[in-house]
Amino acid sequence: MPHPLTDALGAALADADTGALRRATARLVEVYRSGAPPSTQVLADPVAAMAYAAYRMPATHAALTRALGEAGGLGALAGIRSLLDVGGGTGAALWAVAEAVPELERATVLDGSADALALGRRLAGYGPPVVAAAGWAPVELATRPTLPAADLAVVSYVLGELAEERRADIVDAVADAAGRVLVVEPGTPRGFAAVLAARDRLAAAGWHLVAPCPQPGPCPVAARSGDWCHFTARLERSALHRRLKGGALGHEDEKFSYVLASREPLPHSDARVLRHPGFRKGMVTLELCRSDGSAGPQIVTKRDREAYRRARDVDWGDAWGEPGGPDAAHPR
Repeated sequence: MPHPLTDALGAALADADTGALRRATARLVEVYRSGAPPSTQVLADPVAAMAYAAYRMPATHAALTRALGEAGGLGALAGIRSLLDVGGGTGAALWAVAEAVPELERATVLDGSADALALGRRLAGYGPPVVAAAGWAPVELATRPTLPAADLAVVSYVLGELAEERRADIVDAVADAAGRVLVVEPGTPRGFAAVLAARDRLAAAGWHLVAPCPQPGPCPVAARSGDWCHFTARLERSALHRRLKGGALGHEDEKFSYVLASREPLPHSDARVLRHPGFRKGMVTLELCRSDGSAGPQIVTKRDREAYRRARDVDWGDAWGEPGGPDAAHPR
């Protein structure tokens, strides 16, 4: 019987030294919070790989699941049969895509850490057939790699760990290999900057933006001083997760930025909700990024009963309006 990811982590790490994992987690936290691209391989030994899997894999999986859910709601995951997870570490994207795309037939995870690949392969043995059968191979991301073809390429929590001059090479490499590309980074100004650069590069190459952006022109959020486009995914913390992170809460919110682009036109939303909606009696205020290239508030009142009903049900990160193709109408 296949296991969900949390159970797989518990089973694979059941005999690990908790003290060693806690120390390795503290080192990883220090590296990632520094904001600087690591100068050496972060997951350089089996303990570091296990600490990463326990500490970061659930949050990465949650962010990817949210982004893929938005794509699936637009019908943008149809036809995907193969996955390429570039810089995939222990395989969080593999698990998320396998859950979001039941039709997935084959997957390959590429990473520069042999220890991460070994642990990811072991974890995959607890997963559904397509996860268990995935290929795991080393890749060198310091130069532009030649990648195998796939329907969907995922680059998650990778670009921010590379020097800026290397990021464009990776975006170009996955664009050459796949028909759809999903880039995910931490929901920080630095993470958003990496996603924005990938977004703009793909759009300039003629790719079609699917989510979260409703239009391919300049990002209106980036033009606002001190602002950046990001979303959030809530995940439940396992007992192991709480022990390693020292957290008292049973959940945490993972903030992330992302872009999904396609070589061919696909449905996209009229607009995207950028913040938690504001609720007052008989009125909902939505902060929207719109298909006309603008971003700002839209007030929905009870006078428009259908719009008001929908506005009360949307949340930060949701699409707003009807999905459409490249000529989708502007919000009404």
